[in-house]
Amino acid sequence: MGKFTEGFLVGAATAAHQVEGNNIHSDYWTMEHMESTSFTEPSLDAVDHYNRYEEDIKMMADAGLNAYRFSIEWARIEPVQGHYDEAEIEHYRKVLECCKANGIEPVVTMLHFTSPKWLIEKGGWENEETIGLFADYCRYVTEKLGAYMHYVCTINEANMGLQIAVISERFRKQMMAKMQQADAGQSLAEAAKDTEGSVQVGLNMQKMMENMQKQEEENRKVFGVQTPQVFVSARTPEGDLLVMRAHQAAKKAIKEVDPSLQVGITLSLHDIQAIEGGEENAAKEWNEEFLHYVPYLKDDDFFGLQNYTRSVYDADGICAVPEGAELTQMDYEIYPQALEACIRKVYKELHIPVMVTENGIAVDDDAKRVDFIDKATDGVAACIRDGIPVKGYMYWSLLDNFEWQKGYSMTFGLIAVNRETQERSAKPSLFCLGSL
Repeated sequence: MGKFTEGFLVGAATAAHQVEGNNIHSDYWTMEHMESTSFTEPSLDAVDHYNRYEEDIKMMADAGLNAYRFSIEWARIEPVQGHYDEAEIEHYRKVLECCKANGIEPVVTMLHFTSPKWLIEKGGWENEETIGLFADYCRYVTEKLGAYMHYVCTINEANMGLQIAVISERFRKQMMAKMQQADAGQSLAEAAKDTEGSVQVGLNMQKMMENMQKQEEENRKVFGVQTPQVFVSARTPEGDLLVMRAHQAAKKAIKEVDPSLQVGITLSLHDIQAIEGGEENAAKEWNEEFLHYVPYLKDDDFFGLQNYTRSVYDADGICAVPEGAELTQMDYEIYPQALEACIRKVYKELHIPVMVTENGIAVDDDAKRVDFIDKATDGVAACIRDGIPVKGYMYWSLLDNFEWQKGYSMTFGLIAVNRETQERSAKPSLFCLGSL
C-alpha cells in the first residue's frame, strides 16, 4: 500500500516555455535572443513537448502518476493584443483531452513567468492596465477550455519579483564587499554563486550585472523601455500588490465563467529557520515571503505551495549553506524536510487546502532524486495524518528542460531528454513517484 489514499494527486509539473519550444511571441524568447542576453543559451525547440505531449503524458500514466501540472502560454493564445489564436486554443484542448484519456488530472497554470512581448512594451507587471488584460486572457481561456479543467493556478510564484529584488540587493552588497579583495573577477563569481543558491529560479547574477549597461541600451530598442518589467523582474511594493490584484481579477473572471472551477495561486517558499539571534530576521523574511499575501489568498479554493530548500537566519541575516552540506546543481542545500515544515507553517496561517505544486532537485544521480522524493513525501503524508488537507504533490519537473537563464544544464527531470534526437528516457525516480 502506498503513502497516499485514493483521490490524492501524485504528479509532475512543467512550464510551457521551458518544455514546448519556439515560444516566439514571448518576452523571454526576445530576451534570449538579445545581443546582451543574460541567458546561457536560447530555448529554441526546448524539449519539443508541444509536439510530443502525448508521449510524455502516456509515460506519466504508465508509471502510475495521476496528475499533471502544466501551463498555458499567454503569448501563444494572444500573440498580438486583442487577437486570440484559435489554433493554439485547439492545441491546449488536445493536451487536456489527452490528460483525461490517460487518467491524468490536469492542474492548469495560466501564467508561468512568461508574458506576451506586447504586454511588456506596455509597461508589463508594473502597469495597472495589466490587471485587466490578464483577467481578459483568463476569461477567454476559461470560456474555451473550462469544461476540461478542475484545478487552475492563476499565477506561478507570484512572490518571485520580491525575492528577485531582495537577492539583487544582497548580490550588490556582496559584490561591493568582495571587490575589495585581491581578485575582483573571482570575487564577483563567488558573490554570484552565493546569491543564486538562495532563490528558487535559474538566474545568472554575474552576467546580469556585467551586461546591465548594454542591456539597458538594447532594451530601449527591443522593448521601447530601459528596464522591461517582465514577471521575473525586481518588483516594487506597488508591483507586488498589482500581482495580487491581477490574481484576484483573474479568479473573478474564471469563476464568472465557471463557478465550479477550483482556483488558487502558487508562491515560492523556503523553510525559514532561525538560529540564536536570528529570530527577528527570520520573522521579517517569512512576512515578506508569505504572511503579507494571506489577506489576498484567504478566499481561494486552494494554495499552491512551491518549496525546494530551507533558509537559515542569524543576527546578521541569511547564513551560508552549512559547511559540508550536499548541494544540488542549482546550489541549493538538499533538504527534503523543508517541505513538511512549509506546509505546517502555511496551514497555520491560511486555512484552505494545500497543493504542493512544485518540489524537487536538480542532480545527475537519480538515486538522490529517489531519496529526496521519498523523504519529502513522508513529510506530506505526516501532515495529512495530522489533519492538514493536502490535495496533491507535483514533483518539479517531469522532464529535464530549459532552466531559464541557466539553460539546459540543470537536470530536475523524472525523464531525461536527448536534445539532439528529443528521445525520452524514464528515470527510476519516475516509477518511484508513481508508486506512492
